[in-house]
Amino acid sequence: MKRILAGALLLVLLLGGGAAWLDYRRFLDSTLPVPAGGLDYLVAPGSSVGVLAADLQQRGVLRRALWFELYARLHGLAGRIQAGEYRIEPLDTPRALLDRWVAGRVIVRSFTVPEGWTFAQIRAALATLPKVGQTLAGLNDAQVMERLGEPGLAPEGRFFPDTYRYQSGTPDLELLRQMRRALERQLAAAWARRAPDSPLKTPDEALVLASIVEKETGLPAERRQVAGVYARRLALGMPLQADPTVLYGRGAAADGELTRSDLRSDGPYNTYTRKGLPPTPIAAPGAAALAAAVDPAPGDALYFVARGDGGHVFSATLEDHQRAVRDYRARRAAASRGESE
Repeated sequence: MKRILAGALLLVLLLGGGAAWLDYRRFLDSTLPVPAGGLDYLVAPGSSVGVLAADLQQRGVLRRALWFELYARLHGLAGRIQAGEYRIEPLDTPRALLDRWVAGRVIVRSFTVPEGWTFAQIRAALATLPKVGQTLAGLNDAQVMERLGEPGLAPEGRFFPDTYRYQSGTPDLELLRQMRRALERQLAAAWARRAPDSPLKTPDEALVLASIVEKETGLPAERRQVAGVYARRLALGMPLQADPTVLYGRGAAADGELTRSDLRSDGPYNTYTRKGLPPTPIAAPGAAALAAAVDPAPGDALYFVARGDGGHVFSATLEDHQRAVRDYRARRAAASRGESE
């Protein structure tokens, strides 16, 4: 049937004489009238070249749908067009467009999960991604994990922060699967390189500690130092006293400022009132934080406090730490007075 149609179309061309032939050749090499930024166009599964050509002609993109279909059928391209979303570029010709459809060079978008994001932030971002198939609306976190085939697993920290690429129609659940697999690979690789004297007993403990390190410092040079403080505290049975875990335990109301009441209010994520690691990660750690957690910097520091410039002062004794805290508070007070004057 397709050969008969191609023959009929060719006959139309031949009967038109030289003028038709010239118009056909000119059409194939003419640029398509699309906006300067290009035109996104969806080739639905099962679409015939005739239907696609007619639609593009109606949109004003193709001058002659018949020539487009004829070229596709004469060159054996009609049955090789792949479904997907494509961008028609301003300099495209009908030949170039068909080549792109046959090669399946679809539009690929990207989605970046920053280090330190929570699962709530990941879900919120997924829900706004263009061209993603939204399947998780209305589901709670536990139901999402069931959909992923991991019922009962807490989702926090289980999705690796990275840039992911996707095509139009990719389900949100598939993107989560990619993040989940990436996290498992990164965690396994980090765990295989752990220091022999690490106090961490399982990969999950490494993941929890890495999430704390991720939230404590954004300075690459400090990650292993921060991890070293917490590793020594774990080994000595000291409370971690990690502010980010307390903030996480406060939930959505957390605004970055902790009060004395917060530090005294007991809960599973209060590492001031409870020893050891919290029950789950508190965010998505990146590869550097995972590496730091399993291979912390050696030393004797058991304390650290912010300097006010993004870095920290590390101390081996409580006396030195208290002095560093007083210095930090004095700098904050001086800065506050300067702002108010």
